[in-house]
Amino acid sequence: MQADRTSTTRFPVPVDAALRDAGWQPGRWDIKQAEIWADTLRAHTTPAGHRHTVFPAAVEAWAEFGGLHLAPTGPGRHIAPATVHLDPLHGLHMARTLGDLDRALDTQTCPLGIETDSQALIAIDTEGRVYTLDHTGDWYLGPTIDTALATLVTGTRPTRLTTTG
Repeated sequence: MQADRTSTTRFPVPVDAALRDAGWQPGRWDIKQAEIWADTLRAHTTPAGHRHTVFPAAVEAWAEFGGLHLAPTGPGRHIAPATVHLDPLHGLHMARTLGDLDRALDTQTCPLGIETDSQALIAIDTEGRVYTLDHTGDWYLGPTIDTALATLVTGTRPTRLTTTG
Protein backbone atom coordinates (compact mmCIF):
# COMPACT_ATOMS: atom_id res chain seq x y z
CA MET A 1 0.00 0.00 0.00
CA GLN A 2 1.35 3.45 -0.92
CA ALA A 3 1.59 6.19 1.68
CA ASP A 4 -0.96 8.95 1.40
CA ARG A 5 0.70 11.99 -0.21
CA THR A 6 -2.13 14.44 0.18
CA SER A 7 -0.84 17.71 1.53
CA THR A 8 -1.76 19.49 4.67
CA THR A 9 -3.09 22.93 3.86
CA ARG A 10 0.11 24.36 5.30
CA PHE A 11 2.65 23.10 2.73
CA PRO A 12 2.64 22.29 -0.99
CA VAL A 13 2.57 18.52 -1.67
CA PRO A 14 6.32 18.09 -2.41
CA VAL A 15 7.27 20.06 0.71
CA ASP A 16 4.83 18.14 2.89
CA ALA A 17 6.18 14.85 1.46
CA ALA A 18 9.83 15.80 2.13
CA LEU A 19 8.98 16.91 5.67
CA ARG A 20 7.03 13.75 6.47
CA ASP A 21 9.75 11.56 4.94
CA ALA A 22 12.17 13.33 7.33
CA GLY A 23 9.96 12.56 10.33
CA TRP A 24 7.98 15.78 10.67
CA GLN A 25 4.29 15.74 11.42
CA PRO A 26 1.83 18.48 12.36
CA GLY A 27 2.20 19.29 16.04
CA ARG A 28 5.87 18.23 16.22
CA TRP A 29 7.45 20.25 19.03
CA ASP A 30 10.74 19.34 20.73
CA ILE A 31 11.31 22.34 22.97
CA LYS A 32 13.81 20.43 25.14
CA GLN A 33 16.19 19.97 22.19
CA ALA A 34 15.58 23.56 21.07
CA GLU A 35 16.62 24.81 24.51
CA ILE A 36 19.78 22.68 24.40
CA TRP A 37 20.70 24.26 21.07
CA ALA A 38 19.90 27.74 22.44
CA ASP A 39 22.12 27.20 25.48
CA THR A 40 24.97 25.86 23.33
CA LEU A 41 24.83 28.82 20.94
CA ARG A 42 24.56 31.38 23.76
CA ALA A 43 27.58 29.84 25.52
CA HIS A 44 29.84 29.93 22.46
CA THR A 45 32.21 32.85 21.93
CA THR A 46 34.58 33.03 18.97
CA PRO A 47 38.26 33.79 19.62
CA ALA A 48 37.56 37.37 18.47
CA GLY A 49 34.66 37.71 20.92
CA HIS A 50 31.68 37.23 18.56
CA ARG A 51 28.57 35.69 20.07
CA HIS A 52 25.25 34.37 18.84
CA THR A 53 21.96 36.00 19.67
CA VAL A 54 19.08 33.62 20.34
CA PHE A 55 15.47 34.77 20.04
CA PRO A 56 11.96 33.25 19.94
CA ALA A 57 11.65 32.87 16.14
CA ALA A 58 14.77 30.70 16.08
CA VAL A 59 13.78 28.59 19.08
CA GLU A 60 10.30 27.99 17.63
CA ALA A 61 11.76 26.93 14.25
CA TRP A 62 14.17 24.54 16.00
CA ALA A 63 11.39 23.08 18.17
CA GLU A 64 9.27 22.24 15.14
CA PHE A 65 11.85 21.40 12.47
CA GLY A 66 15.16 20.91 14.27
CA GLY A 67 17.06 17.72 13.53
CA LEU A 68 15.25 16.99 10.26
CA HIS A 69 17.20 15.89 7.19
CA LEU A 70 15.23 16.96 4.11
CA ALA A 71 16.04 15.10 0.91
CA PRO A 72 13.58 16.29 -1.73
CA THR A 73 13.02 14.19 -4.81
CA GLY A 74 12.15 15.28 -8.30
CA PRO A 75 13.28 18.23 -10.37
CA GLY A 76 13.41 21.75 -9.05
CA ARG A 77 11.31 24.60 -10.38
CA HIS A 78 14.30 26.84 -11.25
CA ILE A 79 17.31 25.21 -9.62
CA ALA A 80 18.04 21.84 -8.02
CA PRO A 81 16.13 21.24 -4.79
CA ALA A 82 18.35 21.54 -1.73
CA THR A 83 19.09 18.75 0.68
CA VAL A 84 18.90 20.30 4.12
CA HIS A 85 19.91 19.41 7.67
CA LEU A 86 18.07 21.61 10.14
CA ASP A 87 20.52 21.73 13.04
CA PRO A 88 21.64 25.16 14.26
CA LEU A 89 24.97 23.82 15.50
CA HIS A 90 26.14 23.75 11.88
CA GLY A 91 26.42 27.52 12.38
CA LEU A 92 28.10 27.41 15.79
CA HIS A 93 31.37 28.84 14.45
CA MET A 94 29.64 31.38 12.18
CA ALA A 95 28.84 34.06 14.77
CA ARG A 96 31.04 36.65 13.04
CA THR A 97 29.54 35.92 9.61
CA LEU A 98 26.02 36.18 11.01
CA GLY A 99 27.00 39.39 12.82
CA ASP A 100 28.06 40.86 9.47
CA LEU A 101 24.68 39.86 8.00
CA ASP A 102 22.94 41.38 11.03
CA ARG A 103 24.60 44.74 10.40
CA ALA A 104 23.84 44.64 6.67
CA LEU A 105 20.16 43.85 7.28
CA ASP A 106 19.75 45.86 10.50
CA THR A 107 18.39 42.84 12.35
CA GLN A 108 19.66 39.84 14.32
CA THR A 109 20.06 36.37 12.85
CA CYS A 110 20.62 32.91 14.22
CA PRO A 111 21.59 29.66 12.47
CA LEU A 112 18.94 27.12 11.43
CA GLY A 113 21.03 24.55 9.58
CA ILE A 114 22.79 23.94 6.29
CA GLU A 115 22.20 22.96 2.72
CA THR A 116 24.21 19.75 2.89
CA ASP A 117 25.40 19.64 -0.73
CA SER A 118 26.76 23.19 -0.85
CA GLN A 119 27.40 23.73 2.88
CA ALA A 120 25.38 26.96 2.63
CA LEU A 121 24.38 28.23 6.08
CA ILE A 122 20.66 28.76 6.65
CA ALA A 123 19.72 31.48 9.15
CA ILE A 124 16.57 33.05 10.56
CA ASP A 125 16.06 36.61 11.79
CA THR A 126 14.03 37.99 14.68
CA GLU A 127 10.98 38.46 12.43
CA GLY A 128 11.12 34.87 11.16
CA ARG A 129 12.60 35.73 7.74
CA VAL A 130 15.01 33.12 6.42
CA TYR A 131 18.30 33.50 4.53
CA THR A 132 21.05 31.30 3.17
CA LEU A 133 24.71 32.26 2.92
CA ASP A 134 27.08 30.48 0.56
CA HIS A 135 30.29 31.06 -1.36
CA THR A 136 28.36 32.99 -4.05
CA GLY A 137 26.60 35.43 -1.76
CA ASP A 138 23.70 35.92 0.60
CA TRP A 139 20.17 34.93 -0.39
CA TYR A 140 16.64 35.60 0.88
CA LEU A 141 14.57 32.42 1.11
CA GLY A 142 11.31 33.93 2.33
CA PRO A 143 9.37 35.79 5.02
CA THR A 144 8.65 32.63 7.07
CA ILE A 145 10.20 29.24 7.75
CA ASP A 146 7.34 27.66 5.78
CA THR A 147 8.11 29.76 2.70
CA ALA A 148 11.84 29.12 3.06
CA LEU A 149 11.33 25.36 3.26
CA ALA A 150 9.16 25.53 0.14
CA THR A 151 11.84 27.54 -1.67
CA LEU A 152 14.53 25.00 -0.76
CA VAL A 153 12.52 21.83 -1.39
CA THR A 154 10.90 22.94 -4.66
CA GLY A 155 14.07 24.43 -6.13
CA THR A 156 12.59 27.91 -6.41
CA ARG A 157 15.28 30.50 -7.13
CA PRO A 158 15.89 32.63 -4.00
CA THR A 159 16.40 36.37 -4.14
CA ARG A 160 20.02 37.54 -3.96
CA LEU A 161 20.70 40.14 -1.29
CA THR A 162 22.55 43.15 -2.65
CA THR A 163 23.84 46.38 -1.21
CA THR A 164 21.83 48.38 -3.72
CA GLY A 165 18.48 47.12 -2.39
